[in-house]
Amino acid sequence: MKKVLITGAGGFIGGHLAARLLKENYKVICCDIKPLKYWFQNFKKTTKFHSLDLNDYSNCIKVTKKVDYVFNLACNMGGMGFIENNKAACMTSVLINTNLLNASRVNGVKKFLFSSSACVYNSQKQKISNNPGLKEEDAYPADPEDGYGWEKLFSERMCRHFQEDYGLKVRVVRLHNVYGPLGTFSGGREKAPAALCRKIAEAKLKKKKDIEVWGDGKQTRSFMFIDDCINGILKIFSSTYSDPVNLGSSERVSINKMIKIIEKISGYNVKKKYLLDKPKGVRGRSSDNKLINKILKWEPNIKLKTGLEVTYNWIYKEISKKNITKYQK
Repeated sequence: MKKVLITGAGGFIGGHLAARLLKENYKVICCDIKPLKYWFQNFKKTTKFHSLDLNDYSNCIKVTKKVDYVFNLACNMGGMGFIENNKAACMTSVLINTNLLNASRVNGVKKFLFSSSACVYNSQKQKISNNPGLKEEDAYPADPEDGYGWEKLFSERMCRHFQEDYGLKVRVVRLHNVYGPLGTFSGGREKAPAALCRKIAEAKLKKKKDIEVWGDGKQTRSFMFIDDCINGILKIFSSTYSDPVNLGSSERVSINKMIKIIEKISGYNVKKKYLLDKPKGVRGRSSDNKLINKILKWEPNIKLKTGLEVTYNWIYKEISKKNITKYQK
């Protein structure tokens, strides 16, 4: 049986990945900097877990011992509001990937996956809402999201050179806006789908007539449901392809259109109060999926409406229970 380490397992994507691999009977070790009570999914009864800071190299050596595979999803990140206001904190995540790569080399890890981001892409190619889709080669010449994007792009190169110099097999996935249940929906780190689902759910429960929207609502993105994300991560990990690969939906949507979808799901319409001084990121971004189609004959295919329905209903239920403390950490 293969032994798998998942870092960032207390987070949204890491938690779903751990649940999937445990279901498939892998021997899973889970690690996150957060105390266990703040993990989005609790694996205490089913697997070995660590609450450790992987900025410390000795901790990376500890958790990678006798491990076959590493899925590195650990980093300091959040939605656009967080990454624009915490650039230094986001960049220090490079220590995690550096330490884990070195520890994996020392401990003989067979394969290492790094979760990168669409924030690595050149900002000059994201100035229009009607973005045709970002290809993997559009990351260069380099002009990524300041702070968070630079950390991800640098860490991608580190993975490449560890494979070239030390023979460590690497896989790099560039994630495009992942959403779904069992994730952050309040407290400042949430991303647009969760934030808007929460705002509309709160408006419905409190009978409020309007919600705040960052920007003018015309900025576009593509959003990938968590089930597609986990399937894609495992497919890319199992492939023989080692260069960065887009993992995201090609279904581009504006923020205004996403609000309309959530309104229909909730059965509640709101007025939009646009906050033009708030962080809003690039004007348009979506995933070009030609490469993932070529190497895997697959791409994310869960429609936004389908995923938002699951996400909204979960968030509405959580807010209705007034049980949101752990999601604010």
